[in-house]
Amino acid sequence: MDDMLEKRTEDTAVLEYKEKFSLSKFARQNGTQLGIFAVFIALFALFIFAAPDTFLSPNIYWAFMATIPFFAIMAMPLTIAVIAGEMDLSFTSIMAMGMVAFILTYDATGLIWLAFAASLAMGLFAGLLNGVIVVFFGIPSLVATIGTQFFWRGMVLVLSEGSSGTLVYTKESFLHPFLVAKINGALPMQFIWLIIITILCWILLNRTRFGAHVYLIGDNAVSAALMGVNTRRTRILVFILVGVISAFAGVIASLYVRFFWPSLGEGYLLRTLASVFLGGTSVFGGVGTIFGTFLGTFIIGAIEAATVAVGLTGFYTKLIYGLIIVLSVTMHAFLRRRME
Repeated sequence: MDDMLEKRTEDTAVLEYKEKFSLSKFARQNGTQLGIFAVFIALFALFIFAAPDTFLSPNIYWAFMATIPFFAIMAMPLTIAVIAGEMDLSFTSIMAMGMVAFILTYDATGLIWLAFAASLAMGLFAGLLNGVIVVFFGIPSLVATIGTQFFWRGMVLVLSEGSSGTLVYTKESFLHPFLVAKINGALPMQFIWLIIITILCWILLNRTRFGAHVYLIGDNAVSAALMGVNTRRTRILVFILVGVISAFAGVIASLYVRFFWPSLGEGYLLRTLASVFLGGTSVFGGVGTIFGTFLGTFIIGAIEAATVAVGLTGFYTKLIYGLIIVLSVTMHAFLRRRME
């Protein structure tokens, strides 16, 4: 009898040890994601405490779901690019250039689906151009995409002659309900597209060979090449992904307001970058998660509403965005040195 009790006690101890071990292993493997999730909960608790009338109302969350996807969609492929050790600052101009391709194609053909395809094709070409410049000419991606950012914005201004235009004709097409309508009059379709793109980018990064190659290249491109990874192809594909999804985001943002401005996308650069870095992606490459970026977009999206709700002016928003970027990069640099 005593032997049986002793054996049961030993089995229970072993099970408890395994559970503790698995929990600690899970915490180590997902430390970044757990950290950003804790920050997410803490900040929204702070927002609710500071402005309960605003953040306890469901209306603010419906507003978040309608507006945050315009830059959050672009943050997902940009996360993959940064993990690969690259940077793309041209995505805001690609948004606008994609819409120029959309408008010119529709004016020439009257076919809305062809205009949409032309927009995505323009994004693909712009991303391919970025990739070729960076990979085959050896220009740092930060410098190259600053250049293409100005180039594409200039093309937008030249082709549109600096004028805006209505997109009211899209309201009667299949594209409007497909991209920006509200399901049951409440849930915005752009939020559904954000969820879809987030899931696809997560699968691409965590369940495919391409994603494994992205992490390897970001960690050490030379070692990745020695292991047989086609680093050139992978890096080019990363830029193409950013280009296509940026053009897609530009179509969604324009169709939502049914209007095109040549300045489309200019207000999204800081928000998108801040979301990526706040989400735990290292500017040095090799580290980052899609889930972290997803939470980061909603933190960034809520900051502006929170600053106004607590009585501060909207001018504080960019100050906070800049502070987030600086602190995030500093933290990653500190951790990188500690690990070395």
